[in-house]
Amino acid sequence: MQDVTLYITNRKGEKHAVLAPTDMAMNVMEIVKSYELEPEGTIGVCGGMAMCASCQCYITSNHKLNTMEDEEDAMLAEAFNVQDNSRLSCQLPITSALHKLEIELAPEV
Repeated sequence: MQDVTLYITNRKGEKHAVLAPTDMAMNVMEIVKSYELEPEGTIGVCGGMAMCASCQCYITSNHKLNTMEDEEDAMLAEAFNVQDNSRLSCQLPITSALHKLEIELAPEV
């Protein structure tokens, strides 16, 4: 599978179905940015280094995701609006396992 479909609800509550390539080493944050689902400078402020939580999202589907690393866990421990299903979208690499993943972007702080 070359592309997967992701369902991303932006901060305005608009749901978007987008295609994400599995062969370009991208992550979910980069997909949000490439489709311009949020204003420039509000997603991935740290460049995807798990240092700012501007790309925090809520996983609303039942997908098995990669294990959360210590850096992501520590950043979410300090972030606002964190829920049990929170992840940093920069830490979610695009793989075929994410096909039909549903996420909602966390509110901007």
